[in-house]
Amino acid sequence: MNQIFYLLVFFSLAAGLDLAGRFLFAILTLMTLIADLVFIEEAIYIYRKIPSSKRSILIWINAAAPVIATTSCIGMWIPRSTMFTDFTAAVFFAIVIHKFLMMMIKECGGQKLFLRRFENDRFKISTGPCCCCCLCLPGVRITRQTLFWLKLGTFQFTFFRPAFMFLSVVLWTNGNYSLSDLSPEGAAIWISCFVAILTIIALWPVGIMFQQVRVLLNCKKIIPKFALYQFVLILNHLQTAIINILAMQRIIPCAPPLSSSARGAYVTHQVLIMEMFLITLLSRLVYRRKYDELEPPECACEEDGDSKQTPKIIFNAGLGVSAEAPRGRGSVLGPGAAEGR
Repeated sequence: MNQIFYLLVFFSLAAGLDLAGRFLFAILTLMTLIADLVFIEEAIYIYRKIPSSKRSILIWINAAAPVIATTSCIGMWIPRSTMFTDFTAAVFFAIVIHKFLMMMIKECGGQKLFLRRFENDRFKISTGPCCCCCLCLPGVRITRQTLFWLKLGTFQFTFFRPAFMFLSVVLWTNGNYSLSDLSPEGAAIWISCFVAILTIIALWPVGIMFQQVRVLLNCKKIIPKFALYQFVLILNHLQTAIINILAMQRIIPCAPPLSSSARGAYVTHQVLIMEMFLITLLSRLVYRRKYDELEPPECACEEDGDSKQTPKIIFNAGLGVSAEAPRGRGSVLGPGAAEGR
């Protein structure tokens, strides 16, 4: 019966569209297809031209906007699938956050070279979204352990975000989860709070790492890359949350057969398709090119060969012993050496 109801909603929605509505649906669907094709072409380029150590990371990051556009297009055509399309987009972008942190480390030459480059530096932890107002916080020394904690901060999101989204889908199918139910007895308010805390914890290491490498990786356009990542984050999370709040407050009116909440999700999907289409095109300009690799860092403990030469001992048979000093310095001669000369 539920499947029949969803089909009736879909056909009534499609039949209720006027000429302008059908034209809008066609344009948005075409935008989604173009975004997917641009991503496929870019993935082929990355696979052929980029070193193997960076391929998967760059493909994951570039896939964020096309995947969100595709899930939004499905949600636009099938409004009742919103819970599942949001689940897919949320899980995928949780992985992208971790991949973006790993990309910054890889662009520095990997973990070992990163630690060599910044062995005498400190992480600035007074950055957003956690501690942007706490300017008095001391820096944290860059070590293998602190780098591990930064990775763990983003990796936990790739595990807990899918777990909470899966729990939301299970409760929603059972009728115990509704975004409009924000009472303490409902599950939505608690799950939303936990997800918000986990999101802030995951975004903090990315901000810390960006503050550390933005000067070094300026030649690799790290600032435009970080800006695109931030745009996807804000549009996919903050914008969606604002529209959902407006829908729950009935500021976005209902339009049969869609309720106010369903129409809010309907508007969100349409806006996201256009935004992700533009971000996909901009990402192609930034990522679809080969950047020169950074020069390896100079070893701080490298000794000067001239200043650290060991004197050579020369044995002259029957004449004595002489100590030959390094080039450019005086020589120390033994008593018998003077006679030999």
